[in-house]
Amino acid sequence: MKQIEVVAAILRDGEGRVFATQRGYGEWKDWWEFPGGKMEPGETPKEALKREIREELSAEIEVGTFLCTVEYDYPKFHLTMHCFLCSLLSDAMHLNEHEAARWLRKEELDSLRWLPADTQILETLKKEI
Repeated sequence: MKQIEVVAAILRDGEGRVFATQRGYGEWKDWWEFPGGKMEPGETPKEALKREIREELSAEIEVGTFLCTVEYDYPKFHLTMHCFLCSLLSDAMHLNEHEAARWLRKEELDSLRWLPADTQILETLKKEI
C-alpha cells in the first residue's frame, strides 16, 4: 500500500478557537481538515508545515508543540500525519486551495464532516483547548 507522510497545523487564536479548512478538490471535496500537506524530501516536519501554510493560506505561522501523530488507512494509501499546535504571526490569510474556512470553538468541533484521519485528532485536541 502506498505510504504518504504529511503535517497538519492546529491553528489556535487568542480566544481558544481552532481553524478548519474545507477541501475544494478531489475525492474528498467538501470534507473538512486541518491545513497542512505533504513533506518534501529533506524537510523537517516544522519546515514542511511553515511552507504548506504559506502555500495554502499565504500566512506565516509559529509552530508550537507537537500534539500527536495519526496513522490511518484510506482505501488507496496509508497516511501518517504529524500534528502540531500553531499560531498565526499575523491575522492576514487567503484561501489559495480551500473552498471555505472557519474558526471553531471547542463545542463546535463535532459540527463538521471531518476527513476520517482528522477525526482522530479531535479527542486529543479537546483536552488541549
